[in-house]
Amino acid sequence: MFRIFGPPGTGKTTTLLNMVDDSLNKGTNPNHIAFLAFTRKAANEAKERAAKRFKLDPEKDLFFFRTLHSLALSMTEIRPEQVMSKQHFEELGQKIGMVLSKTTGQEDLTEMQNHDHPILNVINLARLRKVDIREQYNQSYIEDDWNTVNYVNQCYKEYKQHRNLYDFTDMLKVFVDEADKCCPDFKVTFLDEAQDLSPLQWDIAHALDKKSKFMFAAGDDDQAIYRWAGADVDQFINLDGSSETLSQSYRVPKQVHRVAESIVYRIKHRYPKKYQPKEDEGTVKHMARLDDIDLTQGQWLILAQAGYILNPVVETLKSMGLLFTHKGHRSISAKISSAVNGWEQLRKGKNITLDMARDVYSYMSTGTHIKRGFKKLTGLDSDVLLNMELLQNSYGLMVGDELIWHKALDRLPEESRVYITALLRRGEKFNAEPRISVSTIHGSKGGESDNVIIFTDLSPSADDAMRMGNDDVHRVFYVAVTRAKENLYIIEPDDNNRSYHI
Repeated sequence: MFRIFGPPGTGKTTTLLNMVDDSLNKGTNPNHIAFLAFTRKAANEAKERAAKRFKLDPEKDLFFFRTLHSLALSMTEIRPEQVMSKQHFEELGQKIGMVLSKTTGQEDLTEMQNHDHPILNVINLARLRKVDIREQYNQSYIEDDWNTVNYVNQCYKEYKQHRNLYDFTDMLKVFVDEADKCCPDFKVTFLDEAQDLSPLQWDIAHALDKKSKFMFAAGDDDQAIYRWAGADVDQFINLDGSSETLSQSYRVPKQVHRVAESIVYRIKHRYPKKYQPKEDEGTVKHMARLDDIDLTQGQWLILAQAGYILNPVVETLKSMGLLFTHKGHRSISAKISSAVNGWEQLRKGKNITLDMARDVYSYMSTGTHIKRGFKKLTGLDSDVLLNMELLQNSYGLMVGDELIWHKALDRLPEESRVYITALLRRGEKFNAEPRISVSTIHGSKGGESDNVIIFTDLSPSADDAMRMGNDDVHRVFYVAVTRAKENLYIIEPDDNNRSYHI
C-alpha cells in the first residue's frame, strides 16, 4: 500500500482524482478502479468528475466509487431492509425503557458514525476499535454504570440477532470476514482520508490491498482529529510501504504557515514531513475580543475547540446584525426569511408563491390578522400566484399594506424580530448566502476561508488531555490554523490557564 501524505491545502484529493484520470487514460476498465472516500460527498465528487471527463455512466461504469459502508452493503448479502432503521432503534428503546435513536449521519453514509445515545456510542466505539466493551467503558466519560451498559449491549445484540438485522458497524465486520469471496479484484484502489480510519476500517483497507494490484492511501496524520470517534492514526503512520509527500500548499500563506509549523512540532508521534506555503504573506493577529474585528466584508470562519465556547459568539454576531451559519443552519431560518420577504413583496403590490404565502400566514394571528379557516391556505394549486388584493378578498387576510413586516407578522418570536431589525439596520440582505460560518474545529475539517478567527479556549477534557501530553489537542489547533487562506485572528480567553497557546 502506497501512502500519499497531503499537508493542508496541497491538493490531496485532487491528486487522487488526477491519478484516477491517468488510470482511465491508460485504458483501465472503470469498474476495475475503486475510489473509497470518507463521506458520500467526496465519493460522489470523484465519481462525477470521472464520469464527465470520460463520458461514463456514473452508476454503471463507476460502481466502486463509494464510502466503505456503501461498499460493504453492496458487496455482502445484507439487504437494505436488514439495516437498523430509526423505527428499529425506537422499538429497541421501548423494550429496554430508554430513548434510543438512529445513528447520526446514516443518510449520508459517512464513515464516522456517532450514536446519539451515549451507551450505544460506547458499544459502537468498542467494535470499531476492536477492544472489549468494558475497556471502552472505562475510557469513556459516560455517566451510566457498567451494569446498565452491559445490559443494553446484550439487549442490542439479541434484538439484532432475533430480527436478523445489522447496523453500520456490523456491515463492516461482515465485509472483512467475507472479502475474499465477495469482493472483486481491482487494478487500482484509492483510499482518501486514511488517517481517520478505525482499526475495523483498517481491516477493510488491508483486505482491499490484497484484492488490488495497486493501492494508494492518502491522508495527513497531523490532521488526525477523530481519535475520540475510534480513528487510529498510528496505523497510517506505521504503515509498511513507500510514500510520497505533497510539498506545495495552495492555501496556507507564509505567516500562517509559520504558526502552523510551531504547532505541528509539538506533536510527538507523527510522520516527519515538510511543505511549502503559497507566495502570499498573509497576516496573523492576536485580538482581545470578537467585536474588535471588522466582519462587514469578506468570507469568515469562526472556530473553537468545543461547541459551548461558540454560544457567546452566536449572540455577539446577532447583536451586531450579521448573517451567519452555525451547525450547518442559517442564523435566520428559511421560513422566517420567506415570511418577511413575502409580506414586503405583497406590500409592494407584487405576486408571491403559495409556499411563501403559507409562510406569511404561519406568523399571523388567527382572528385579528387572518380569518378562521384560512390559516393553512388549503385547496389551492401549487403553482398559483397570490397578491395582497386576492388574499384579502378570497383567502381571509384581514390586514393590508399599512402594516410593515414586524406588525403584520405578529407571531414572530421576539428574538427573531430583534435580530431581523439589527440585520436591516446594518443593511444585511438576510435572504443572501451568509459570509460568516461559525463552527467547531472538528466541524470545519476540509473547509477553508479567506479569514479565520480562532478562540483558544479549552474544554476541561481537552485541558486534561493537554496536561497528560496527548497529541490530539495539538492536531486540532493545527487543523484550525491551516483553514486560513489570507488572515488569521487569534482570540485568547481571560483565563489563560485553560487556553491553547498559539
